[in-house]
Amino acid sequence: MRKESIIIIGAGPCGLAAGIALRNKGYDPLLIEKNNVVHSIYEYPSHQTFFSSSEKLEIGGFPFPSNERKPKRHEALVYYRQVAQRSNLRIQSYEEVEDVIQDDTYFHVKTKKQNGPCRDYAAKKIIVATGYYDNPNLIGIPGESLPHVFHYFKENHPFFQKKVTVIGGKNSAVDATLALEQAGAEVTVLYRGSEFTKEVKPWILPDFHSLVRHGVVTMEYDAQVTEITSSHVHYEKNGKQDKVETDFVLAMTGYHPDHSFLQEMGVGVEKDTGRPVHNKETMESNVKGIFIAGVIAAGNDANEIFIENGRHHGKRITDAIEEEGLLG
Repeated sequence: MRKESIIIIGAGPCGLAAGIALRNKGYDPLLIEKNNVVHSIYEYPSHQTFFSSSEKLEIGGFPFPSNERKPKRHEALVYYRQVAQRSNLRIQSYEEVEDVIQDDTYFHVKTKKQNGPCRDYAAKKIIVATGYYDNPNLIGIPGESLPHVFHYFKENHPFFQKKVTVIGGKNSAVDATLALEQAGAEVTVLYRGSEFTKEVKPWILPDFHSLVRHGVVTMEYDAQVTEITSSHVHYEKNGKQDKVETDFVLAMTGYHPDHSFLQEMGVGVEKDTGRPVHNKETMESNVKGIFIAGVIAAGNDANEIFIENGRHHGKRITDAIEEEGLLG
């Protein structure tokens, strides 16, 4: 069993930021990541542009140069890889934490390497920075698990000259629709709301609405999807049943944190919000020695915490650990 002072679960931007903050104070945390660094960003659409400017995405004091004020996905991947390398963080990638059990002295962490053996660690402190992007919000309808249904959108090319139904009404749905239309897909958008939410980036809506007005994209508001079959998406609108023919379905319905993982460690989760119970000043959860970092602290509201504010959690955690003493 390997003994560690601090283990950080997750090597996204906020996990990396926490690791750097700790290293700057003389600690040597171990980061354990089930994929590779900033995997959530890797899963973004290839054309993705961030909402935030590059300076607001910087961590560890490392400058983030970008071609434009708001960087693109590939620029962020390069930046965070370089930060991880230059900061000399110890990162165990492709290793998934399966269990965390506490005794009087340590947190015992059991992991499984991809195509490798299980490992056991003992740590004094645990920082959970697992994000939420791995867990899509399911609609809970028949046919949602069919092979032509996707909860992630990466590239538009596979959908050339295909009928695609996009479900959702937030940024990911609008972004996907614009990209699909550029690739020559025939797109129908189904959204249960009567209009798009205010969270949608205002600069992309004019293009979307123009496509709808000109009949290039079909838009159905107040549409409650009820079933997906191999050839159609069925929905209810104004009390009437309808359906749209489709080759592929993109269910862009958002994502949520893994509540069960937190709860198995004893961390409380607010029922209504999905927020882990924690002190916002120190980021320590209701379990002494377990801290929360990054977007997972927001619970179900993924629009509350982003990289630009979650990156500061590491300093709060580091200050709290220093104040109490690592062995305290």
